[in-house]
Amino acid sequence: MLLIPSIDLRAGRCVRLFKGDFAQETRYDRPADELMWSYQRLGARWLHLVDLDGARDGAHTGEHPNRAVIRALAATGALSLQVGGGVRSRAALEELFALGAARAVVGSAAIEQQAEVMQWLRTYGPERICLAFDVKLDETGVPRLRTRGWQQQTAVSLWAAVDAFAAAGLRHVLCTDIDRDGALAGPNLGLYDECLRRYPQLQWQASGGISSSADLDALAAHRVPAAISGKALLEGRITPEEMKAFLRVA
Repeated sequence: MLLIPSIDLRAGRCVRLFKGDFAQETRYDRPADELMWSYQRLGARWLHLVDLDGARDGAHTGEHPNRAVIRALAATGALSLQVGGGVRSRAALEELFALGAARAVVGSAAIEQQAEVMQWLRTYGPERICLAFDVKLDETGVPRLRTRGWQQQTAVSLWAAVDAFAAAGLRHVLCTDIDRDGALAGPNLGLYDECLRRYPQLQWQASGGISSSADLDALAAHRVPAAISGKALLEGRITPEEMKAFLRVA
């Protein structure tokens, strides 16, 4: 399993939210470039970046602080960047690529502009686009999607969303259990087991709840292809030595 370190950006600074709540923000003093180089020295090849302002309000154009950080990180060539947050138009998608993103993460638009996003997959190819499906389990255990920076609940199930994109060549899917995100409560292994059972051909990225190397071991044992972790790395809950085993996976 591949560990992809994550950095969430708000107004150009590195932060983390608790369960996606913008009112429950933790700020970190370490700048994004310092974090990127620390991960690169450990052997990381990918870095996951989230423009939180874009996720809530729509992608910002020009040299917005978050975009400026993304451009600067990409310019180093140190790591391949997977970047998301507010990609709701072809113009926003192409701007991310112009900034230097190797892969764009598309969330809300995949639900709200399904046909257009299918065309993006066909035009740019399945390696350059990752669909991000953020879910909360309903009372029956069905994962239902939230959009607009997790602020809007939908009736769409994760399974219906993935089914819709199967014919368009979908390959990379980032699935976040919102109730686990930032809570350090452990990943939802049952959810990812079901994802892999239904769609073993996809390169799933698990996100939400990772708190220790034991969680990484568990995800690997469940054959999850990749995991996104931010808070546990920022707070030293996973040591550099523990990270190394998961950063160099082919």
